Amino acid sequence: MSPKGLLSMRATAAIATATFRKMLIYSNAANNCKNIHSAAHFRSGAVKPKPEETNFALGRIICTVIPGLFVGAAISKTVANFLEENDLFVPEDDDDDDD
Repeated sequence: MSPKGLLSMRATAAIATATFRKMLIYSNAANNCKNIHSAAHFRSGAVKPKPEETNFALGRIICTVIPGLFVGAAISKTVANFLEENDLFVPEDDDDDDD
């Protein structure tokens, strides 16, 4: 066998080994991902029971909306007072009652 043919065989073997190693690494990574996403199943394949839920939907809505309304009203009142004191926006008095 010529030295040139031997070199190409070694190069081919090196490429095949590198490709096999990459395939092995990717297959192990894929198996690890499967384990992450199977949190709803036991190792035996049985489905885990649904976790208990505490449902306070109405309470959560009330505890979010009511303080939000009060904070928004306080901010708008403060800004309106600031604008009126600095004569940036003063509502005109309508004298429509004299007609």
